[in-house]
Amino acid sequence: MIARFDLWLVIILLALGSFGLRFAFLGIIGNRKMPDWLLRHLRYTAVAVLPALVAPLVAWPAVTGGTPDPARLIATFATLAIGMLTRNVFAGIATGVAVLFTAMALLG
Repeated sequence: MIARFDLWLVIILLALGSFGLRFAFLGIIGNRKMPDWLLRHLRYTAVAVLPALVAPLVAWPAVTGGTPDPARLIATFATLAIGMLTRNVFAGIATGVAVLFTAMALLG
């Protein structure tokens, strides 16, 4: 178990670091015009976050002890296919959820 002082030290340092990162963009350069090349790259940040959060859950699911599961792989490919065909994130997510629960019910 971590000591109480060490725990609070880590929490405070992480809070300061998080505040510092946000302040760098919002407080220091928040009212300045950013270069077009930077705005072009920042546009893809939101698109990259969701796959970065989901990919470990598909590749190493904790529910199966870290081994890939056929139901999750099928749902992943269905989500990817519908997302690319419709270019709609919500349609992809809804399809993935439906396919995951269907595949889990059929495959066990």
